[in-house]
Amino acid sequence: MRRITLGQDGFWTVGALADDLAALGLGAGDAVMVHASLRRVGPVLGGADGVIAALQQVVGAQGSILAYVSWLENFEDALDAAGRLDPALKPFIPPFDAAASRANPDHGWFAEALRTTPGAQRSGNPGASVAALGAGAEGLVADHPMDWGYGPGSPFARLVAAGGQVLMLGAPWDTMSLLHHAEHLADIPGKHVRRLEVPLHTPAGVIWQAMIEYDTADPVVDGLADDYFADIVGEFLAAGHGRRGRVGDADCVLVPAAAMTDFAVDWLERRFRT
Repeated sequence: MRRITLGQDGFWTVGALADDLAALGLGAGDAVMVHASLRRVGPVLGGADGVIAALQQVVGAQGSILAYVSWLENFEDALDAAGRLDPALKPFIPPFDAAASRANPDHGWFAEALRTTPGAQRSGNPGASVAALGAGAEGLVADHPMDWGYGPGSPFARLVAAGGQVLMLGAPWDTMSLLHHAEHLADIPGKHVRRLEVPLHTPAGVIWQAMIEYDTADPVVDGLADDYFADIVGEFLAAGHGRRGRVGDADCVLVPAAAMTDFAVDWLERRFRT
């Protein structure tokens, strides 16, 4: 049964979503980073938990589900050009706590739902923070570098090394966070660098740590559209890579993380490398 009716409303079941995910190409043992628009998936019995259950059913006990969660910082606009905050403001800024800080709501409710699912693990880099659930979750998110958080040693790099995939579950293509990893790897001049200090919750109290990162709030170099990630994904699919299909009511894309990263790095370097 694809949908069941309760009263006047039709709902997707966990089993129906699992069938759609399997038909799209997700399989047992996969590590998959998910960007989801639950509204586009449609009404699901269990809501976000039902979607997570469907993913777990398909990847099985040996698979992993990841989501880019970042955090809700709310103070970065107050940083000066060197990335520092007025000391008088620091006592009022809640610190980042990997165990408790909410996911950035810009990433949708799915990210927070996965982060708070029992057994989920979360990486310790605030802005590049990733949550993972399932086999190998701790290894995927452990020891996340505080500097250059989308580069080597990050959960994004580990997803690539694990032969993982990225699922755009109705989410806009320009939200594919794996492409920040490609931005880091691309050998191109003029990449925008961002410096900032961030409050961290520690057993000894709050500490403010200086960090450095390629800018992920805007395109990494001048001359790119704000939503250029969507162009890369579209060209990747047009070249015959990845798979498209429907999960529930949502148009979805499933791509291999390694091939997607290589394609994006080449896409950037062909345009900007000197």
